[in-house]
Amino acid sequence: MDTLQLIGGLILILLGANGLTDGASSLAKRFRISDMVIGLTVVAFGTSAPELAVSVSSALQGSAGLAVGNVVGSNLFNTLMIVGCTALAAPILVTRATLLHEIPLCILASAALWVCASDTLLDGGARNLLSRTDGLLLLAFFLIFLSYTFAIAHQPSDKSEPADAIRQLPLWKSLLYVVLGLAGLIWGGDLFVDGASGIALSLGVSSSVIGLTLVAGGTSLPELATSIVAAMKHNPEMAIGNAIGSNLFNIFFVLGCSATISPLPLVGISQFDLLSLLASGILLWLFGVFFGRRIITRVEGTVLLLCYVLYTSWLIYQA
Repeated sequence: MDTLQLIGGLILILLGANGLTDGASSLAKRFRISDMVIGLTVVAFGTSAPELAVSVSSALQGSAGLAVGNVVGSNLFNTLMIVGCTALAAPILVTRATLLHEIPLCILASAALWVCASDTLLDGGARNLLSRTDGLLLLAFFLIFLSYTFAIAHQPSDKSEPADAIRQLPLWKSLLYVVLGLAGLIWGGDLFVDGASGIALSLGVSSSVIGLTLVAGGTSLPELATSIVAAMKHNPEMAIGNAIGSNLFNIFFVLGCSATISPLPLVGISQFDLLSLLASGILLWLFGVFFGRRIITRVEGTVLLLCYVLYTSWLIYQA
């Protein structure tokens, strides 16, 4: 049964990613909104719905380690695995705005999470805890992010793309594609996580490793599928915007909501995990600024993938 859920979830994720990309791209073209903004908002928020569901549910059930581990692991998966795989499928052109604003904002989000979650190191506390105050602070950052996104909504993209590169669908069909695509991604991600978690538990893998790797990777499969499909359809702005937007959504909104609902002790989440998340964002920014002339190349994508493999291997070794 677990294997069937795994396969069925993957199929739904792939179908949903294709429909969501077509629908969102068509909406962006119709309303003259840049693909980056669509990636940062509609696509990123939609594909992060599994993380929201898992983390909020975990907070309500008192499973704080799973709630935080899901977000930290998902963001590492987004930055290293998703951007890496997308670059292997098609090199990603990084816009100036992304280098100057979106990626630094993503680094800021990781730094803010590290500060909020380092009570023992920075404040001499008895334990690391994301309090309700921390949660409200993260939600305030989320509102600032939304304000910035709306401010740039109608700014033209600095990429050159043929006018007919994106097929414009009728409005009703674009909306239908987006809704059905999101439904497929969310349902597929849920099936995949259930199936993968069942298989992992049957093999005796610890819950902390499941939270940081298997559940995190499973809930990030919608982002992975959507970004690769977007890149293959010559829409790299949506691909990287999806990954960055999902990271911001996960930290500011998902953890903000979860910590506001119930304070989250960081059970099984170490400084190594939090600093690895911060380092992954800095590495992505460095690749965009100093190598490849604002292009994430296939070689750089391979490096990102290797970093994720090393991180996951270290977790399994320490388990």
